[in-house]
Amino acid sequence: MATPSQLAQLQEQIRTSYDSLSKRLKQVARYILDNGNTIPFETIASIADKADVPPSTLIRFANNYGFDGFNEMKQVFRQHLMEGTVNYAERASLSRQTASDDPGAPETPAEILKVFSMVNEQALQQLSGQIKADDLERAVKLLDEAENIYVIGFRRSFSIAAYLTYAFRHLERRTFLIDGLGGMFTEQLNMVRPTDVVISISNSPYAQEVVDLVSMGAAQGAKQIAITDSLVSPLTAFSEVCFIVREAQVDGFRSQIASMCLAQTLMMSLALKNAHKITTLTK
Repeated sequence: MATPSQLAQLQEQIRTSYDSLSKRLKQVARYILDNGNTIPFETIASIADKADVPPSTLIRFANNYGFDGFNEMKQVFRQHLMEGTVNYAERASLSRQTASDDPGAPETPAEILKVFSMVNEQALQQLSGQIKADDLERAVKLLDEAENIYVIGFRRSFSIAAYLTYAFRHLERRTFLIDGLGGMFTEQLNMVRPTDVVISISNSPYAQEVVDLVSMGAAQGAKQIAITDSLVSPLTAFSEVCFIVREAQVDGFRSQIASMCLAQTLMMSLALKNAHKITTLTK
């Protein structure tokens, strides 16, 4: 069971604000709420025609909910459709079907590599501006003082969780990867204590298992560090430090480059802190 997706949150926003909308914006709202499954496949012109409004009204509607334009709002519907498609071949096919407003979508391996390289470069350039120095310092201090470190990351986040576990163990830190082997999610975390730190990594759609484990860690008094993708992520409510990471995305496939860069930053910072301690002790 997943927590409400970004699309579900947007649809709820539209429903709760419906009565306050103008006549034309209500026409758009009705069409959006009634045709969520087809929105990713339609052009802006066709949506405007079916909602019986000019295309400019769609832009005003999107702006009303914090989007820069209607294409940006469409991406919420498109991403929801992609995330519901487990098979990657089917996801790639759907991506092409829904790319009605992007005739220049990459096709060849060289084009795909070029696009992934470009969007990942942009994501990395933005990362240092998104992450606060004080949050990094607090996170490293928590990790340094932790008796045990528990790392949680399922599905696409598992690789980041596995790397952090690997890296911290090489720093001789007692680190445990919560992987739910044999369905033992809670059993793997039931020894967590206030002297420990729980690191959770999860992006929309957020797995309920992660939310339950983070809640369990908080109830036990453990310190929490979250790596997630939104300020409305359910992980933010439990964390002492929350890192919001905007990953690059191409055709419904989300990268992990920025999250891995942050993970390596935490590892290297902790390693340097350990090195300074050793230097001080040997003087």
